[in-house]
Amino acid sequence: MAKYFLIAGEASGDRHAAALIAQLQKQDPEAACCGLGGDMMSAAGCRLYRHYREMAFMAFVEVLKNLGRIRQNFRIAEEALLKERPDVLILIDYPTFNLKMAAFCRKHLPGTKIVYYIPPKIWAWKRWRVHKIARLCDEVLGIFPFEPAFYAKYGYRCEYVGNPTAEQIRHEAKDTPQKQQIAILPGSRRSEIEHCLHVMLDAARRHTEYQLAVTAAPGIEDAFYAPYLREGETLRRDTYDAVSESKAAIVNSGTATLETALLGCPQVAVYYLAFSPLLVYTRWFLQPLMFSIRHFTLVNILSGKETIRELVADDFTADKIEAELQRLLHDADYTKNMLAEYEHIRSLLGNQPSAETAAKRIIALTAKP
Repeated sequence: MAKYFLIAGEASGDRHAAALIAQLQKQDPEAACCGLGGDMMSAAGCRLYRHYREMAFMAFVEVLKNLGRIRQNFRIAEEALLKERPDVLILIDYPTFNLKMAAFCRKHLPGTKIVYYIPPKIWAWKRWRVHKIARLCDEVLGIFPFEPAFYAKYGYRCEYVGNPTAEQIRHEAKDTPQKQQIAILPGSRRSEIEHCLHVMLDAARRHTEYQLAVTAAPGIEDAFYAPYLREGETLRRDTYDAVSESKAAIVNSGTATLETALLGCPQVAVYYLAFSPLLVYTRWFLQPLMFSIRHFTLVNILSGKETIRELVADDFTADKIEAELQRLLHDADYTKNMLAEYEHIRSLLGNQPSAETAAKRIIALTAKP
């Protein structure tokens, strides 16, 4: 019986890990899965040592405030790995934590294979991590078609196994009638929702002829959103349906921008950065040092140009969001071109079943020579 230890540190990783667990168990009925993750992994049959709610710390100040819990998370993961002695350690994104766990595993459990499924976006920033990932991992299974070429440039191997977001939308999205509605996707972490949602709502409320639908993140209770919402504004947990029904969306940058594109909804992307007034003066100096790409959103990275507007740092204001919404809601040529680029992105991602393909590669590592 093969044993798999998976680590996912946030909601989308939990979802993709759950799909992978289902495929591991389908292809290897005796597979045993445990690790750190969320409700979807647990429902798929993974024994959890820690829920990602105790792990999702994002901003620098938030990390400093929770250093004790972060150290505890490392101890829990290390003790669980030593107890379980898995055949394969499977890492899902979440690089700061997962790379430390990979190094621990390589040192203390040399017989355990290490797989990075959904590797961190080092092609966007922190490129130097490519050497560490390649040194620590037996397999790197990427979810973007340009990743193999990126790794090959440094002399390393990465296999594109398909994109799980595209696969999930192919299987789960339904045709729904479009409403006079604006979807608001404020993020998956409490801190980013606190920073972003009130600004997003301020902009959307200026279009009084449209209903507003705010999508809720897994693991965050309805009561958390209640103070932000007015009468007539709905909180939705069926994100794909809410987006499909909407004429436009305001989206916190991340995987949600790609989901919105694959669902065919015109959008504007936003992203909050602390000290954004200071960035007015430093952004053109700092950006080339911090980032290796011109765009922040997956949609624009994949298309190679500004397909959707990115309102980041000091550009993230209600006035600028409202102005972009005006175009999305009333400029037919503008949205037509955006939707055409969405189709191009779909073709780039292809139809390869990511979880199924990744599971085959992972199970192959456990085969006896």
